[in-house]
Amino acid sequence: MLLAIDVGNTNISVGIFKSKDLICTWRISTDVSKTTDEYATLLQQIILNSGIKLTDINQACICSVVPPITATFDQLCQKYLKINPLIVGSGTKTGIKVIYDRPQDVGADRIVDAAAANFIYGGPCIIVDLGTATVFDAINASNEYLGGAIAPGMIVSANSLYNSTSQLKRVELHAPEFAIGKNTTSSIQSGLMFGYADLIKGMIKRFKKELGNDAKVIATGGLANILEKEVGIIDDVNIDLTLKGLEIIFQLNIEGEHS
Repeated sequence: MLLAIDVGNTNISVGIFKSKDLICTWRISTDVSKTTDEYATLLQQIILNSGIKLTDINQACICSVVPPITATFDQLCQKYLKINPLIVGSGTKTGIKVIYDRPQDVGADRIVDAAAANFIYGGPCIIVDLGTATVFDAINASNEYLGGAIAPGMIVSANSLYNSTSQLKRVELHAPEFAIGKNTTSSIQSGLMFGYADLIKGMIKRFKKELGNDAKVIATGGLANILEKEVGIIDDVNIDLTLKGLEIIFQLNIEGEHS
């Protein structure tokens, strides 16, 4: 079995693959203060609770945008699972070519998402990752990662609004009935939900103008299901895109070792 770990700024997504099938997924909070042993205890518990034996896990693949935790999970795999994990980075085979001014500046998660989208859907495609940041990535028909755009995530904006004002409160993230809010709660919901939906629609239209109108739009990230209906032009929501990308990249690199 393959253990796939995607370390993000807010959450860590964990998945287990059996014969290329994703059979279990979990999300845990990202906490740079946690030690290797603490993360190991947590991970062991959730895996065992799913009826999976730790001894059944014999492979691991990691992508991370939080360097201190990259090292933590590397140590965890080696110490507790007796595995040398594949850590996605410079030199890792991904199946796509990165066309970027400085390829090393692209976050590992963006490359993993691009590899997954290219393999599953084919190019051209646009990935909209709705997490801590709102990230747009473009892949053309020649399996090339062209770059993208980054904006603050909706929860980041909501938290900033709450923390930077004295009278605005936290609200549930769902669309109000009308764009013109009649109270503070619906006004904030309108600004967040409709504002971000229109930001996403506008960026997709701009990307399609440069990439081609036939580009498929794939949404992922924790807010994808919340915003899909309001955006209206998303072709597919794939919440596990990054985990699937890790499995695809792992297989590419294993095959490369044996070729």
